[in-house]
Amino acid sequence: MISKIVKVEELINKIALLRKSGKQVVFTNGCFDIMHAGHVRYLTEARSKGEILVVGLNSDKSIKLIKEKNRPIIPQDQRAEVLAGLWCVDYVVFFDEPDPLRLIQAIKPDTIVKGKDWDEDKIIGAGFVKADGGKVVRIAVVPDISTSAIIEKIIKMYC
Repeated sequence: MISKIVKVEELINKIALLRKSGKQVVFTNGCFDIMHAGHVRYLTEARSKGEILVVGLNSDKSIKLIKEKNRPIIPQDQRAEVLAGLWCVDYVVFFDEPDPLRLIQAIKPDTIVKGKDWDEDKIIGAGFVKADGGKVVRIAVVPDISTSAIIEKIIKMYC
């Protein structure tokens, strides 16, 4: 399972070999701070868009740049281990920047997947992937399930 958690350089080499055998690489990204059913459904559907699913995981440093001050709740190594434990996830790779553009440019996925709550023109890397002959797929999100809603519920229950 831990072998699914890779550094960018290692991932680039693995993808090159996979592409030689005709595999289609799908990329998605996120914080995946408190895993829930919405995440699992999303990742399962993302995996169905190709043969290899790479998840770009916001590092703790990245999350501190884009989320509330108390996030992440779960440290990056634990979040990566949970993701790597899912059958549908082939590789997990961290990124420290606020967005995954440099990572996307490095691995050059065939397909990039995000939730339908993202307009295509706002999806980081969409233009790059499409210009390289790839495609962008938007997946329906599960209503009423989110990490923020879970955190709010916990706070209401215990604070």
